[in-house]
This record gives sequence, structure tokens and C-alpha cells, in this order.
Amino acid sequence: MNAVDLHVHSNKSDGSFTPAALVDYALEKGLSAFALTDHDTTDGIDEALLAARGKPIEVIPGIEFSTEYKGKDIHIVGLYMDYKSDYFKRRLVNFVRGRTIRNQEMCRRLTEHGFPVTYEELMAEFPDCVITRAHYARFMQSRGYVKTVKEAFDKYIGDGCPCFIPRKKITPMRAVEIILKAGGFPILAHPLLYHFSKKELDELVSLLKEMGLQGIEALYSTHTPADEREIRALAAKYGLCISGGSDFHGVAKPGLDLGKGYGKLFIPQEVLTHIQDRHLWMRSHPEQLRHTKILFTDLDGTLLNSDKQIGSYTREVLHAWTAAGHKLVLCSGRDINSVTDVKNYLGLDLPGMYLIGYNGGQIYDCTARKTLFKTTLTIPQTLHIIGEAEKAGVHVHTYSDTHIIACREDEELHYYKHAISTPVLLCPELAIGDAIAMDDDGKTDSEANHKASGKANGKTNSKASTRDSLVPVLGEGPCKCIGIELKDAEKLERFRLSLLPWAEKEKISMIYSSPIYLEFFPSASGKGAALKTLCKLLGIHPYFSVAAGDAQNDLSMIEASGMGIAMSNAAEAVRFAATTITPYDNDHDGLAHALVDLI
Repeated sequence: MNAVDLHVHSNKSDGSFTPAALVDYALEKGLSAFALTDHDTTDGIDEALLAARGKPIEVIPGIEFSTEYKGKDIHIVGLYMDYKSDYFKRRLVNFVRGRTIRNQEMCRRLTEHGFPVTYEELMAEFPDCVITRAHYARFMQSRGYVKTVKEAFDKYIGDGCPCFIPRKKITPMRAVEIILKAGGFPILAHPLLYHFSKKELDELVSLLKEMGLQGIEALYSTHTPADEREIRALAAKYGLCISGGSDFHGVAKPGLDLGKGYGKLFIPQEVLTHIQDRHLWMRSHPEQLRHTKILFTDLDGTLLNSDKQIGSYTREVLHAWTAAGHKLVLCSGRDINSVTDVKNYLGLDLPGMYLIGYNGGQIYDCTARKTLFKTTLTIPQTLHIIGEAEKAGVHVHTYSDTHIIACREDEELHYYKHAISTPVLLCPELAIGDAIAMDDDGKTDSEANHKASGKANGKTNSKASTRDSLVPVLGEGPCKCIGIELKDAEKLERFRLSLLPWAEKEKISMIYSSPIYLEFFPSASGKGAALKTLCKLLGIHPYFSVAAGDAQNDLSMIEASGMGIAMSNAAEAVRFAATTITPYDNDHDGLAHALVDLI
């Protein structure tokens, strides 16, 4: 009976055989087919196909994506992708860009720790390779920095070590989607190596199946008969094809042989035949593999260009996005009225649209024309922030449902208003701040509700009276406050630091949305929390969400999403947290170019 091996590596990633040498070795082992599945690269496929020409063996174009799920490194194998398509090439370019950022930072850290290495030296040492930590370890050993590869990992580049930088990876769900869109066949590799409980593994497979997973590796070098039975049962539960592979790396995994594993592995030709039959069905039923996604996009610096508009290509892509049945959410630190104004002046009257204002404090359904969710600061918290700002000489204003609420007109307010059409209500008594922020017992509202009578020792309490008079202005409390300092960034930072102990106690987040804007909102709020809340309300798993942004206040949203898009003009922390960095900035339709392949 013919045998196959559907999980094999060459020296284009971390194997030791060249792609051509693998073909000869597979023939020597009597295989009828093998899949070249190097890590995050397809650079060896052409060489392998050329070497197999005219020989009795099939080389299957493949890849093995490294992804992240619940803090674990999960591998998704893809077979039969159109690896030369523009779409697939663009996706790999994004992988390379993310790896480069991470590798350059690791080189910097190693140099700081007394092991001089530049990214250029590393690339020269291992040309035409996908650089992994194993390459760093071998480089360090060759230079005498460490005695063994194990020492390099144990002391310097292993998980949690001082020179290790975790590369932000795509989710396994996103890897499945990429493989499907490239016409390929996605498979969950070596599922028992992740050491999940049966319940956790079942949950992962369920999510992947919803995204379009087609196979699972039941036949693997380290599997016992009991392991194989367990994975076959899971495959049957979710209607997945069985796959199998040795995970051959050559000398990098001593004792593990191509097609044989550790001696007992055998993958019959019929395993591949079933995969080929399913793959043929998939190509004739593409509608069965589509699902709804939801895009959360920041406005300024992301969706909007410097003129506060969107380009024609961006408009075209957004129309295509919603026409395909996907949801669109405009997210901003602005008040919800201002976000509505932006939607209206842009002419974005699209189906399935939602608005998030106040950095996640309010979620609005454009179709139903109603607020779905709202979280606020208390009035005493608001007054404390404004009172401390008065002492520090920093402009702070807040919001009602209909107005911007400010103590006075000043340069900062005029600057803020140049792009915001929400009307302003001046309320000088807000400047009293802490003088009315306390209740009769000296407690803030987070510690006790203010007293309805407003009396103490039998006399009217003027502080409580003044505070209560602000209730009609501020309502139940505002979703956020914003501090603005146009000329002295250090003063704004000193103000933030002065409030840190209080903010931590009160569970209030203080986040810069730009170098001159400091936002205050409940820690239970935030764009990331709003993303999770709206996904829950709509019955969409957050792993199937996409978030795009450029500033620090977008960070929680990008981290909470299934796929994070950082603009090329984004802050460094945002670019480092994202899974994709746009090829262009917000003035050149950067978001649209990253989004078009997700439709």
C-alpha cells in the first residue's frame, strides 16, 4: 500500500534538507506524495516541484502557520493553496513585516545584554530562511556567546527570558481563513501537543470548524493508538478529514524519519484521497465557507485622512464590505453625537452599521437608532478630575448627552471645536471641582451615594446643593472627560501622574488618544471592552472580529480582536500589538488596502 507524508519541513524554514533533497529522500522511502509545509513560507515549493518533475511522486504545495490562541502556539497546516496568487503573497508579506519588527527588537536586546548582533548579520548567516529562535541560538553558539543551543534558550531567548520578544501572531481562525481564501485545505496540526484539556481542545476545534477548518492531524509521529482514537473521534464529531504527517525536520529532530516518524507511523494513500475529494467539493461550493465578520475602525488617523475625509478607494471597499454581509463599526474617543456627525458628513449610510463613542463608553445601533450600551463616570469622579485640572492649569471638559460641558472658553476648547460640531455649554461652577465632589461624610460617590436631603447637622449643605444643581447638566454622569494641553506635553503628563493613585483606586483609565489629548473613562469601558460587548450582543465571536487603529486608545480594541490592523502611521505600541500593519498610511487608503483581502 502506498504511503504519504503531509507534514514535512525543508531548510527554507527550520529543516535541514533542501527541497530538492526531500524529493529524492521521499522516493527512497517509497512515498507516493508529500506536502512541503515550511513555517510561514512557501519559498521551497518551486524547487521541490521542479525536482519532482517526471518522477513518480506528488509534491503538495503547503505551509504551516504559527498562530496564537489562549497564550499557546497553535499550528495550522495548509495544503493545495494557490501560493502564487497575489492575495496569498500579500498575506505572507505581512507575516514578514511582523517578523522583521520582532527580530530587530530581539537583536537590540541581545546587543544590550552583551551579545552584539545586527539583523543584517543574522540574515547573512542564514540566507533565504525564515528566522526563528533556533537561528538566534545557533548564531549565539557559533560566536561563542553560549556553549549550547539549550543555554541560549534557557538564559536569554526562551519564553520569559530577557531577550525574548513574543511575535504578535494571527489567531488560528485567521490562518484557516487565509488558507481557504487562497483555495487551500486547512488542517489543525498535532492537536495533542498543545496540552489542552479535552474540553479546551473541543472548544478550539469548534471555533475552527465554524471558520472553515477541514482536517485534523490524527496520524502523527508521537501519537499512541489511544491518541489516534481520541482525535479520530473529534474528527467524526465535527465532520473533519483525517490528516497525517511525520513533522520531519531532518537532523533538527534526531530519530524522526520521513514517512515513518519514530518507526511506527504509516499514513496510507487513502488519507490523501479523502482530502482531495473534500477539496474538490470545497471548490465547487464556496458559499458554504463564508461567514459574517465585524470591523471596528478608529476614525482620526485610521479611517479618516488628514482632511477628515475618506478616499474613493476606501469608500469602495467599505461598500463592498457591508454588501458582503459584514458589519461596520465606527469607533472614536469623540462623543457619540460627533461620531454621528462624521458618519453623516461622510455619507456612510450603509447596512449593518454601529457607532462607538467616548472610547467605548456608548454603543449606538444606526439601524434601530438607539443606544445599546452605556457606561459612565460618577458625578463626584467627574468633579474631582476637573477640580484637579484647575489646580494644575490643564484644560478639562466633559459631556452631556447633547453638549460639550466646559468651565470656560479657552484656547484648548477652541482647538478641540475646530473638528467637532457638538454644541458647547459653559458651566463655570464645574471649576469648584473637589469643593463639591465630596458627600456630607467626606466620601466620594464611589464610596457612598450622595445624600438625598443634602443636609448636615440640621443645616442645608451648600456643597451638596451646588453638586446636586449640576445633576440636570451632567445627567447620570458623563461617559468621559478629556484633558487638553496644546503647548506643554510634560505638564499634561505631570497631571496624569498626579492622578494615578486616585484613578487606580477609582478604577478609571487615563489614556492618551494623541500627544495633546488625555482621556478619562471608567476602566470597565474602553474600546476593547466595547468590542467584546457588541460582539456578544450580536452573537459574533470576538475571534471573528477585525479592529483597526493608530493611537494608544485603540490598543485595547486591537488586542481584543481576532485580527488587529495597525496603520503604518500608528504609534509603535500599536504596530507591535497588531497582527497586520498596513502598507500605506491613512492619507493613502491604508486601511482599505489591508481590508480588501478580508471581504
